Amino acid sequence: MTGRTAAIVLAGGRSTRFGRDKLSERIGQGSMLEAAIAAVAALSSDTVVVTEPESARPVPASARRVADPRPYEGPLAGLAAGLGALGTEPDRVLVIGGDMPTLVPQVLRRLLRELATHEAAVLADDDGPRPLPIAVRPEPARKATERLLAGGERRLRALLAELEVAVVPSDEWRRDDPDGATLRDVDTPADLPAERQTHDDPRWRDGGRRG
Repeated sequence: MTGRTAAIVLAGGRSTRFGRDKLSERIGQGSMLEAAIAAVAALSSDTVVVTEPESARPVPASARRVADPRPYEGPLAGLAAGLGALGTEPDRVLVIGGDMPTLVPQVLRRLLRELATHEAAVLADDDGPRPLPIAVRPEPARKATERLLAGGERRLRALLAELEVAVVPSDEWRRDDPDGATLRDVDTPADLPAERQTHDDPRWRDGGRRG
């Protein structure tokens, strides 16, 4: 791939179902948020973490915090804030959730490659396309996101109907991620990885270049 890749980490939720700040929960050698950011670190030249304005949650030095001007209005609003902060420089953008601690970077690379011929790319599981993680070309994504927000839409899934989307089938991306860890998001304590490990797993070493 040529050109510049950036990343947006959506980290502005209330953690209502978790019962406490889930993004500060310890995963491996750091927090859940740090584990998510680490997954995109080798792929992104500019990573923004979108949080609520009053957030005091630490953000690693490898990323920068962006305050969501429409806090708690859903992930589509968070995406708009992230795209606005990145401006026009990136050629492609990875969007992940801060509550996705077991992303496999090699799977994210697959999504980015699809942007050569599509405006967006997502992964499919048995229930169909999943809205996160998603790779987008920033300009069409920005226009579609603002159009949806202006119409009262707040769901990230709605964006998939507005863009030319490549859907990577499960049997393809699971070659790099047999356990399907990339699609794990944490809503409750029961969703936490049993081993609470990511950084020491060989799949995450060297920016996911193995395999």
